[in-house]
Amino acid sequence: MTALLVGGDKLGNIPETLRCQGIDKQIHWTGRKKKLRKAKIPKEADMIILFYDYLEHNIASIIKEQAKQQNIPCVFSKRAVSDLHQQLERCSNCNLKDVCQGGVMAS
Repeated sequence: MTALLVGGDKLGNIPETLRCQGIDKQIHWTGRKKKLRKAKIPKEADMIILFYDYLEHNIASIIKEQAKQQNIPCVFSKRAVSDLHQQLERCSNCNLKDVCQGGVMAS
């Protein structure tokens, strides 16, 4: 599964957390530059994760609308592993599974 990550200048251990959820490929946009308002969601994106505490408001609205039009699941999270895990568990359209055994995300 591929996720478009929007927001957050640095991701820290978030990519590892996402791999534990079955998201093996990530595309990252920092979400702070105005030129992203014209960007299109990549076709390979299966879901979108918006880190709203590190994101320009207008970009969030634009990405959310594009996701809605393309029927792509969109998750809003703080840029914190604990909040991200909680939001991914709530995402009924994402079909994610914890795959790490003994890692941060093992269930």
